[in-house]
Amino acid sequence: MSYQVLARKWRPGNFHEMVGQEHVLQALVNALDNGRLHHAYLFTGTRGVGKTTIARILAKCLNCEGGVTSQPCGSCSSCVEIAEGRSVDLLEVDAASRTKVEDTRELLENVQYAPTSARYKVYLIDEVHMLSNHSFNALLKTLEEPPPHVKFLLATTDPHKLPATVLSRCLQFNLKNMPPEQVVDHLGRVLQQEGVDFEEPALWLLGRAAAGSMRDALSLTDQAIAFGSGALREADVRSMLGSVDLSFVYRLLEAVAAAQPGDMLEVVAQMNEHGVDFAGALDELLSLLHRVATAQAVPQAIDNHWGDGERVAQFAAGISAEDAQLFYQVALNGKRDLALAPEPRAGFEMTMLRMVAFRPQAVIDDSLGPDDLREVASAPAAAEGGAPVKKSVEPPPPPVAEAPREQGGKVAAGVPAAGVPAAGAPAAGAAPAALDELDRDSWADLLEQLGLNGIIYNIASHCSLEDCRDRALRFTLDAANAALFNDGHGEQIRRALERHFDTAVSVSIEPGEPGGETPAMRQARRKRERQREAEDAIEADPRLQALIARFDGELDRASIAPTDTAVKEQS
Repeated sequence: MSYQVLARKWRPGNFHEMVGQEHVLQALVNALDNGRLHHAYLFTGTRGVGKTTIARILAKCLNCEGGVTSQPCGSCSSCVEIAEGRSVDLLEVDAASRTKVEDTRELLENVQYAPTSARYKVYLIDEVHMLSNHSFNALLKTLEEPPPHVKFLLATTDPHKLPATVLSRCLQFNLKNMPPEQVVDHLGRVLQQEGVDFEEPALWLLGRAAAGSMRDALSLTDQAIAFGSGALREADVRSMLGSVDLSFVYRLLEAVAAAQPGDMLEVVAQMNEHGVDFAGALDELLSLLHRVATAQAVPQAIDNHWGDGERVAQFAAGISAEDAQLFYQVALNGKRDLALAPEPRAGFEMTMLRMVAFRPQAVIDDSLGPDDLREVASAPAAAEGGAPVKKSVEPPPPPVAEAPREQGGKVAAGVPAAGVPAAGAPAAGAAPAALDELDRDSWADLLEQLGLNGIIYNIASHCSLEDCRDRALRFTLDAANAALFNDGHGEQIRRALERHFDTAVSVSIEPGEPGGETPAMRQARRKRERQREAEDAIEADPRLQALIARFDGELDRASIAPTDTAVKEQS
């Protein structure tokens, strides 16, 4: 007996064998069971998602000798003839090859005659969007009011090309692309029953390569079985599909995270020697970054289908959430621009170099302007584990208050910037030089010296130091800001403390109610205090009072802002 390809051998024979498309199947099953049948159905979706298959199953349901049912017997003469493609009452038409109006008229000539042996005469028109406008016009009247023994089943990959007059006469069902999870699950069951040995990562490669089409997935599986001499191995499937070895992708991300462009270019050179498809490499990198970002947001949702869940978790802990989002966006733009590059390798290298070049190397107070910062010490490009070091800055001298300004009948004035102490205000405390000097009050000052950034800095700023003895530091993380916290963040804070004090320490961080003021709370409090002082100073200004009295004005309190902030808003 000749070999039958998997896509045909495993084509579903009833609704219960279908994979996916539950939203369509439920509506059809209920309609059949309750006798609420329409005369025209339109199935839309991309290739290989089950449009024609569902139409044939529906024809079985309508013409089964056991009666109209959602569970055709599959053994009566009508079911067998439809399954074998030789039913005289199921007229399958390929509209792509019969586009002329004469073909449509010929097809409809026998509509008025009863079916030969079945209950309904079923017209299954595939790729119906290929019909000409004249053909659609010839079909309209019959499609709207067909004889009671006629049913129309239409299928198309491009419903936008159908006239509105046709769409309004049909019940439309939109079939979805198959997610890789569904494809892999189905392929696993098929291969088990076929007795084919396989590796699960190979199925994931096939599931993703199918791009939502179950038929394409089964066809690729046939090809992969032949390529692998009767077995599915990940290495063979990668070679067949031209997929990228994930070890290259891991090393690339490690080099970018550590801000090591030399190591990154070396990996790219090795990829070029292996003939790697650089567009595919960007796809794999995007997939990895998506999994990393997901793991950062919901650590328990790490996807381990590739067997690299532990490695993804390490990336999630070692890369800040902001950097992961930046890398993803750069890779996405690089994929779009790759075709414009002189050669794929050059475009890929530039994309990776952008990740390193555009990565922020300093974290500064948003309330400070460009002239407010003066760098006092150079910092290395990256700290241990690839986390960039925050540059040390000194605040500028306290600015002098401006004279009030008149704005449209209201008076506004500037005061010293938020984040910069006003004249006469006490200076910020100095960071402790020794670990035994560290306490709850000095923790906020120390934080600014640790070189943390991104999500790690955010986590630390919401921590209150509860205890520090015997080189063991115990913190309480404000529960309202603990959604993204994981053990990897605490590990990076510990390493930063060890670098600062040049001694081994242990760090424990538990979400809860802080026992004291966190650095973030202190910053917010000082900002509120400065705002209140600014408002009091403005209201007490004699020149302002003179202006209000002279012009019968009123004070616009919303306009009160630190001096440099007000200047920046006007510039």
